[in-house]
Order: sequence, then C-alpha cells, then structure tokens
Amino acid sequence: MNKQINELHASEVQLIYRSKIPASQRVQICSSADAHRLFLDHWDKDTIEHVEEFKILLLNNKNIVLGIATTSKGGTTGTVIDPRIIFQYALKAHASAVIFAHNHPSNNPAPSEADIQITKKLTGAGAMLDVKVLDHIIVCGDGTYYSFADEGKL
Repeated sequence: MNKQINELHASEVQLIYRSKIPASQRVQICSSADAHRLFLDHWDKDTIEHVEEFKILLLNNKNIVLGIATTSKGGTTGTVIDPRIIFQYALKAHASAVIFAHNHPSNNPAPSEADIQITKKLTGAGAMLDVKVLDHIIVCGDGTYYSFADEGKL
C-alpha cells in the first residue's frame, strides 16, 4: 500500500562537474586533426583494435576543452550509444558544443549506416538542447580517422 505523506522520502539529485585543469591551461580545438589527436591521447592503445568505445569531447562557446568522457564500451563490432547518457555529460559540464568519437577496431575508418544514423540522431538531440554537435570522428588504431564535419556529413 501507499505510505502516508509524512513517511515519504526522495533522493537528492546532484549535477556536478569539477575541472582539474585550470582555465588558463585548457586547449582550444580548431580542427578535426586537433580533436583526433586529443581523443587518441585518451584512448587505451591496448584495446583500440579490440573493443569499440564511444567518447565525447565537451567544449565551451570558444571551443575550449572542458573535458572528455567515455560514455560506452562494447564489443568488437559495436557499442551502445544512448543519447540520454551522452547529453547528461554535456549538460553537466555546461558545454556549448561537443565532438563525438568512436573507434573501429577493424581499422576501416569509413562510417557504417548505423554510424550515419546515430550521428543524425545525436545532432538532432543536441539541437533540441542547444548543444552544437561540431563533429563525429571515427578513429582507428593505425592513426587514420574519418571526420563527419570534414566530409560535409553534419
């Protein structure tokens, strides 16, 4: 049965973002090559060719990096990409823009149809939340990459 009102409890929800990098030391992203290098620096080189991961780069309105997060890890051929989880990070950090990245363990940087569809879905979700999606980069362990922005696919 329902509890009486004087016995109800509700969990407290906190939204916290803590930067460990002083504002004066944060880097600015000016190109897909900049973003690619930063993503690779934060990728586990031992698993990049074995496990697919999805990461998000959080940026302010001047494309200064606020942070980077891994939002999912999967298997050799895919990972779950949940827009609700992805944009929690962006909203928590007060990001004005984001760049997405995931790896292809096959070292083939060409986007799949699923990659194209999720990019459209995430771009639409970002537009609704006033968070601009600047790029989606597919990284490979051999150093190659594909940029949706560079290819005019955003």
